[in-house]
Amino acid sequence: MHYTHEHLEIQKTLKRFIDDKINPHVEEWEEAEIFPAHEVFKGLGDLGLLGLTKPEEYGGAGLDYSYAMAMAEALGNIHCGGVPMAIGVQTDMCTPALARFGSDELRRQFLAPAIAGDMVGCIGVSEPGAGSDVAGIKSHARKDGDDYLITGQKMWITNSLQADWMCMLVNTGEGPAHKNKSLVMVPMRDGPNGKLTKGIEVARKIRKIGMNSSDTGLIYFDEVRVPQSNRIGAEGQGFIYQMQQFQEERLWAAASCLQSLTDCIGLTIEWAQDRKMFGASLADQQWVQFKLAELKTEVECLRALTYRAGELYVSGQDVLELASMAKLKAGRLNRMVPDTCLQFWGGMGYTWENRISRKFRDGRLASIGGGADEVMLGILAKTMGIAKRPMAR
Repeated sequence: MHYTHEHLEIQKTLKRFIDDKINPHVEEWEEAEIFPAHEVFKGLGDLGLLGLTKPEEYGGAGLDYSYAMAMAEALGNIHCGGVPMAIGVQTDMCTPALARFGSDELRRQFLAPAIAGDMVGCIGVSEPGAGSDVAGIKSHARKDGDDYLITGQKMWITNSLQADWMCMLVNTGEGPAHKNKSLVMVPMRDGPNGKLTKGIEVARKIRKIGMNSSDTGLIYFDEVRVPQSNRIGAEGQGFIYQMQQFQEERLWAAASCLQSLTDCIGLTIEWAQDRKMFGASLADQQWVQFKLAELKTEVECLRALTYRAGELYVSGQDVLELASMAKLKAGRLNRMVPDTCLQFWGGMGYTWENRISRKFRDGRLASIGGGADEVMLGILAKTMGIAKRPMAR
């Protein structure tokens, strides 16, 4: 995959926005454990960055997925992990199925405002008892006339404390676990910053060890009334739609960590060159030099794998295996690189405000969210023909 002038211009535009409107406020948002999503998303929407791959008739740019990957990579310039993740949920996790399979009415009601930055969305898949096992969700919708009445819980939901709507995976039938689910657009509020929809309760704001500026909620649904016309596509196809979406989500996850990991190594090199010990700089130690060289090599291998998977995906090929590999490797490097670099920072690396310690905390999620490492390995075992039983994802 090769970034053209157009890709690079999008990255430059985003970098300017990050430098002017995001990074100056990161410390404040990290302390508050939330950032003003409507304000930030509106700024990104005004720049045309929230719908790069979405249909033009709803305000998108109609570009191929390489542009989404270029944007994901540029988001790594943000000095925390929570804000990029929240933006990625808006652009690449809660809107793809809506854009592909939603009715014209649904796309005008929910997708167009999300692209413009006028609405904040979230994706409701995970539950207290069903994270990586998507087929195991318990939330259900029963029919009542022309409506659904939705009851259940959703947990670990990024953006949910500020969201205007949720793209929610629920059981809408009694059949097999992979054929009884639907994606339903659920309005969370009666308007921007309005009251919660009747039957919806924000049960808890979840405190995390990292990704602090991103709000994450446990949400209860008690017979929430939603028109059946809010269903995306055919009834019972929600699981399939969600699985199709995961290929893009995993490519996004891999691309989004490339710049962050590169910066982690770069910051550590600067520190090692300045830090004096035993009459020389830390960077003069050959073991330090070799370890940082090894880390950079690992990151560039991930970049090559991610770009190759992206290029094949844009050309129309199935990249389940390569995207799973990239997601797995990204998760591992998000743990290994900050951990190794933090060691070189010594006591300074163990302070809360240090950017390396934040990368250490934020990066740990990469091996859990969007399918844990073990799920990726299960997929790879299946694609390699060595799995004893099929995996759900």
